[in-house]
Amino acid sequence: MPLHVLPAPAPALRSIFAALSSPSAALEDRPPALRSVQGPLSPESPLPVHVLDDLNGTDALDRTGPDGSGLRTRLTGWRFLLRGDDGPVAAAETVLTPDGWTFSHFFEGPYLGSTELALRRAESSATLFQPRLLSVPALYMLTLWLHADPEADASTTALTPADLLVPLAPAPPGITAHRPYRVGELLPVMTLRLSPAPLLGSPA
Repeated sequence: MPLHVLPAPAPALRSIFAALSSPSAALEDRPPALRSVQGPLSPESPLPVHVLDDLNGTDALDRTGPDGSGLRTRLTGWRFLLRGDDGPVAAAETVLTPDGWTFSHFFEGPYLGSTELALRRAESSATLFQPRLLSVPALYMLTLWLHADPEADASTTALTPADLLVPLAPAPPGITAHRPYRVGELLPVMTLRLSPAPLLGSPA
């Protein structure tokens, strides 16, 4: 069953086209793959980007249920894969400013192919999800967030027990990339990764 991909805000998409076509854009600010591509590029697969900061605070974790309920994110941007004739070559991200959605930056790297692979696998699910990206800065981790409410507004920030999180490669040690996790299943693994290592000679 196909995913319910939300349409990106029109100003966000316009800012990407403007950045791609701007003759004044500094080439050194673009990744090598984007500088060398021949032919037009098409911004595709718009995904709202959310950030999970709660894992940085013990109080926030104390308020979180064992199934992950209570965790809240914040919407920080929209990300687009830039597709050329041979597939995605880079990505572009927009951010929300006081003046509205505006272009932020281009980038490349392993998350491009990993995102496309995760989306393709999610499309074969028997359940209809809304795809998002969820960043966990404390773990340098990015996941495909499959929100169980496909009609939810992109600005909704609550994770639900029915949501799936698919860590993208490269994933942190101890977390399997491209494996779908329930929020309540992945949360203990993430918090364990954040736990300070015991001092030498102290009980574990």
